[in-house]
Amino acid sequence: MTDELIRMTAREAVRRLRAKEITPLDLIDAAEKRIAVCEGALNALPTLCLDRARDHARALMRGERREAEDEAGWLAGLPVAIKDLTDVAGVRTTYGSPIFKDHVPTASHPLVERIERKGGIVIAKSNTPEFGSGGSTFNEVFGRTTNPWNTALTCGGSTGGGAASLAAGEVWLAHGSDHAGSLRRPATYCSVVGLRPSPGRVTRGTSNNLYAPLSVQGPMARNVPDVALFLDSMAGFCPRDPLTFDAPTQSFSDAVSARRLPRRVAWSADFGGAAPMDSETRAICAKAAQRFTELGAAVEEATPDVGQIADAFMVLRAQSYVVDRELQIAQYPDKFKQDIVWNTKLGLEATPSRIGWAERERAAFYRRVAAFFETYDLLITPGASTPAFDVTRRMPEKIDGKKLEHYLGGSLITAIPTLMGVPSLAVPCGFDQYGRPVGLQIVAPPRGEAALLSAGAAFEELMGLDKLLPIDPRAGTVPPA
Repeated sequence: MTDELIRMTAREAVRRLRAKEITPLDLIDAAEKRIAVCEGALNALPTLCLDRARDHARALMRGERREAEDEAGWLAGLPVAIKDLTDVAGVRTTYGSPIFKDHVPTASHPLVERIERKGGIVIAKSNTPEFGSGGSTFNEVFGRTTNPWNTALTCGGSTGGGAASLAAGEVWLAHGSDHAGSLRRPATYCSVVGLRPSPGRVTRGTSNNLYAPLSVQGPMARNVPDVALFLDSMAGFCPRDPLTFDAPTQSFSDAVSARRLPRRVAWSADFGGAAPMDSETRAICAKAAQRFTELGAAVEEATPDVGQIADAFMVLRAQSYVVDRELQIAQYPDKFKQDIVWNTKLGLEATPSRIGWAERERAAFYRRVAAFFETYDLLITPGASTPAFDVTRRMPEKIDGKKLEHYLGGSLITAIPTLMGVPSLAVPCGFDQYGRPVGLQIVAPPRGEAALLSAGAAFEELMGLDKLLPIDPRAGTVPPA
């Protein structure tokens, strides 16, 4: 029965939980067995909280903690993973940092409270780079997380543990966060689905950067309708986050079922040359983007003018590091990896004039993006600039023959939509010659999650790649550069 349960979609598992054909305890047992089989190869879920999960399950089975049963996004006792950047009461939460290697919070993050109120049961914390900084998942506390498609390769970052655990069938839904692609790039590398919601769609709760829209929380799953279900569990106003707003009257799950299809779609391989792109990835994604014509859409090569937004991103990202890390680095100067120190130093060295320029550049870019979406329903790009690379490396050395100056050079394809302030979705679209997953990034107008998920689900049905999951972790070798 374990194999049958782990292969269910999240929606099917919730349907069967509601019908009392299975219990939350059945799913926890199945997940525990699957985790025991896979974790030696993956290291995706280093912290388990199964006793806590079973206590929650028994409460639900007694009829307790069910006040949200009739609301959108009710999970009915479905086990989920929470990224190890996010507090879960009574569960070791390290943020991937040796400073917090023994930290056990007494209160949960507001989003965890919301997910548990909606019937989600936390069974594990998923691995992440230190403080979520990096495009490959490793830290000094737990080590490296591998890619289930080829364990010699990275799963991406920073929601790498969530993506790997989904692909291997350890969990049905995984929570994550996204700044420069931390939900979308791991989803692409592991052939699952990751959504960066609009700023304010999902609470960030305890963040010190409450008034900055760069970092968001969001859902990841094995298919688009499951992502819509989990977004319904997360979305809505939160008094602890001033950017949040009410959930829509039509649920995202219902929007997916209604299938609102795009009429005019823009395709761009690299935002007009602004983002480096692997040549094979470019070709695979260009071919996949043309399949939107089968959904009745016109597909045209077009992109909004990105101007100097890549430089502005570096300035604005560095300011978020000053807010989050300046005081900690001063207190623990030898406890941070160099990427974090470097980002924070960039922020401290930026002049007020430079910061003002970056804000003006972002505002001008947003106005161009808004005008662009008056013409196009969606914008499609590759989901990552390269396929998954060597798990022992921080980043690829080169992309299409061009040496990267820093680790963020490989993230521009996802960082640029971050600066747009709009939702974007990573969906699998194929494999390269070495069997590494490749995905599309689908970008929608402001607050356009309903149309985005609807189109993503229709594309997913065309491709059928979600039917390949879950997979057993596969050993392999690193393809040649």
